[in-house]
Amino acid sequence: MKVRSFFARLRRAITFRRIRLAALIFLLALSGYLVYLDHVVRNQFEGKRFALPARVYARPLELFAGLKLKQDQLVSELKLSRYESDPSLKAPGEYYSGGHVVELVTRPFVYWDGAQPAHALRVKFKGDHIVSLRDDMTNKNIDLVRVDPVAIGGIYPAHNEDRVLVRLDQVPGFVIEALVAVEDRKFYTHHGVDPRGIARALYTMLRGGRIEGGSTLTQQLVKNFFLTPRRTLWRKFNEILMALLLELHYSKKDILETYINEVYLGQDGNRAIHGFGLASQFWFNRPVEQLQLHQGALLVGMLKGPTYYDPRRHPQRALDRRNLVLAELYHQNLITEQRYLEAKSKPLDVSDKPGQGTSPHPAFLEMVHRQLRRDYYDQDLRSEGLRIFTTMDPVVQQVAEQTLKRRLGAIERARRLKDNTLQGAIVVTNSQNGEVQAVVGDRDPKFEGFNRALDAERQIGSLFKPAVYLTALEHPDQYTLITPLDDSKLVWKQNGRPDWSPENYDRKYHGEVPLREALADSFNVATARLGLNLGVDQIIETADQLGVQKDLPPYSSTLLGAVGMTPVQVAQMYQTIASGGFHMPLRTIREVLTADGKQLQRYDLAVKQVVPPGPIYLLTNAMQEVVRNGTAKHLRNYVPEDVQVAGKTGTTDELRDSWFAGFTGDRLAVVWVGNDENQTTHLTGSSGAMTVWGAMMARLDPDPLKLARPDDVKMVMIDPETGLRADDNCAKAEEIPFIVGSAPKEKAPCAEGDSGGGIGNWFKRLFGGK
Repeated sequence: MKVRSFFARLRRAITFRRIRLAALIFLLALSGYLVYLDHVVRNQFEGKRFALPARVYARPLELFAGLKLKQDQLVSELKLSRYESDPSLKAPGEYYSGGHVVELVTRPFVYWDGAQPAHALRVKFKGDHIVSLRDDMTNKNIDLVRVDPVAIGGIYPAHNEDRVLVRLDQVPGFVIEALVAVEDRKFYTHHGVDPRGIARALYTMLRGGRIEGGSTLTQQLVKNFFLTPRRTLWRKFNEILMALLLELHYSKKDILETYINEVYLGQDGNRAIHGFGLASQFWFNRPVEQLQLHQGALLVGMLKGPTYYDPRRHPQRALDRRNLVLAELYHQNLITEQRYLEAKSKPLDVSDKPGQGTSPHPAFLEMVHRQLRRDYYDQDLRSEGLRIFTTMDPVVQQVAEQTLKRRLGAIERARRLKDNTLQGAIVVTNSQNGEVQAVVGDRDPKFEGFNRALDAERQIGSLFKPAVYLTALEHPDQYTLITPLDDSKLVWKQNGRPDWSPENYDRKYHGEVPLREALADSFNVATARLGLNLGVDQIIETADQLGVQKDLPPYSSTLLGAVGMTPVQVAQMYQTIASGGFHMPLRTIREVLTADGKQLQRYDLAVKQVVPPGPIYLLTNAMQEVVRNGTAKHLRNYVPEDVQVAGKTGTTDELRDSWFAGFTGDRLAVVWVGNDENQTTHLTGSSGAMTVWGAMMARLDPDPLKLARPDDVKMVMIDPETGLRADDNCAKAEEIPFIVGSAPKEKAPCAEGDSGGGIGNWFKRLFGGK
């Protein structure tokens, strides 16, 4: 018995030691796991709590007396900035237009040069100009004021989460009260978890229900901030531990402020709306500070299911849920019966502004993103909350998008093509400084896939010809605008390559034609022979000077544009021409600020003269002739002749690609029309892309192109029939620019002092030249 008792005691002792050892190991493991969780909680919660997207803005509109701006253009931009029309003008972000006056209250905004407060403005117009700008509060004239810029999107973290951070003291008190009343009444007394709530959740689970409920605001924050949404016991266990640790280290204010900025409150296409700051703007088009009781109650009510209670899709559900929140506030004596009844009687009051996803202008935003990646790590762009001011003109961007979509549809209907057969792209820049004002990469402007403006390399055809003619005009001792070029049949033989025999579009040859006529009518044969005489390598060097940043094949076909380029590459080439021979890299960014408004980087204009002003002046004059009398002469159906557009049409083999590039006094635009299968469109440059260009520019009211003549250029009267000097006695005489010393010296027969002088000419005119 004693032996048996001894072994029993021994077994009990061993079992107890094992239990103690197991308990010790469990406690050590739990302690180690708690240390790990504590590190995770503190590391993510402190410092940078959120991955903030880079916020991207259009250029701010600067108003001042004398600015060329129509009243309806200002109204259009205010609407794009989500200003509301309201004659009372009680709050920032409101305007009213009537008569020749626009009144508005700007929103306060932090720019690169400091903060600008809200201004109550009275803007008076006369014709297409602002004539006065007054502050309605002080009744004094203002020299200059900015309208807060249109937000055009962001560069988002994973899952495209977007938020606008707000401090707790920015959120109206009734929103906080409603949040605690509905979601967690014991928030200010518990330590992260509610034992009774957990017990109820476990009871529900044991009875076969789902693992849910019993979560405090702290636990909800932990779930959203640190954990996955999977409903498992292990996740619930982690949630409880991390909630306790969060409450141990941080105050209720810190936890509540983080919750308000983290919680999910809706979906805008592929953009997730997080936090009350952004939700207030998204649903009500107002900052969170301006929320009213019924609006704040709706946001709190939507926490239970933002999709289910989406007020735009399910207004009755949302209304019932909002009223339930208001009733809870009333029953807890947080609002009076009068406030409850007033708020309950109000409509949902949700803004009817459509969502815009991650960006309403993805093609432009993609160009911004690519330029930013030259200077910033992509992770920083997606998490540091940078504020990026771009060059985009929101009105130009909108007009470009609308015009491309409408014109392609009209062309398809006119030619009985299947819907959505055609595609297109547009790039618009400021012709004087290279700032990109608009980029369209698809006929559906919100399409976020293939960006044709940046990535579609298509043969450019005759758009390349200005490089050939500029090369010639840089040799004034050999070539002028009236130098005759040979447009007869050409067969070019190259070693190792098939014979090359270019043809004109009309399948005809035109003999000798003046140089500017060859460009205006886009004669292929004359251009090819000119380019071969100059040397293909020399032409490629000129293209490089103009900004073509790609290796061009040294073949004769390159002279006629048998090279693939994107619309933005073409725009860079033509930008140098439009700016008078100054190369300036196209840029989409002006300023980059940190999240707290400090200037991080400024993108200044970089200018380098690469072509002498004289030859560029002559080339531009010839490109104006393209529009006056050449392949683009029907542009006058869209843009008045006195705008004096300089441009060039482009058409590729089998009518696959239709191009037009042209510039006015203030804008350069490049348009491509084609299809993604690279099949024939049956469109020339003038019947396709030029009509898009013209319809767009007609809506943008372009400035006339007035060329400043360089010192080394002289205007000379020329008789077009003989190519010799003329005077007023020559009926068809034209003024043509020449580099000094290159004009013909011999007088035409019709000129005074020749063939009998003035009397002889008078007799010739009188008797028909006999």
